Amino acid sequence: MEYLDMVVNETLRLFPIAGRIERVCKKDVEINGVPIRKGTVVMIPSYVLHRDPQHWPEPEEFHPERFSKKNKDSIDPYIYMPFGNGPRNCIGMRFALMNMKLALVKVMQNFSFQLCKETQIPLKLADQGLLQPEKPIILKAVCRDGTISGA
Repeated sequence: MEYLDMVVNETLRLFPIAGRIERVCKKDVEINGVPIRKGTVVMIPSYVLHRDPQHWPEPEEFHPERFSKKNKDSIDPYIYMPFGNGPRNCIGMRFALMNMKLALVKVMQNFSFQLCKETQIPLKLADQGLLQPEKPIILKAVCRDGTISGA
């Protein structure tokens, strides 16, 4: 289960549900010499932060070990935030994480997946608000008992 947690976290780093988080500034503030006025919409580009080579070695590579017990404490919570951060983070975060893990366990207990000629490599993302592939992801699902099923 520890490795499953690492895989889910690394997947959310590479593919956060929302590519950016927006908040409205509640009062006039100055951050690093930049004034931000009350009512200004501030955008946090989580997709970009999650792929910043300054914070993530080999940012485009899938390395679940980034989230191992040994490495997890070194991750800045304001750099990795697939569900936002602070008092306004996603209220459904724990529920979403649990459902992702339960679904993955159930599916992986019964199937393995293989690439096929229709699989888009590299994956291209659509230019929309929520992160999603440009085309459907097509894989071959193989039942753990050896039979093949179309996915």
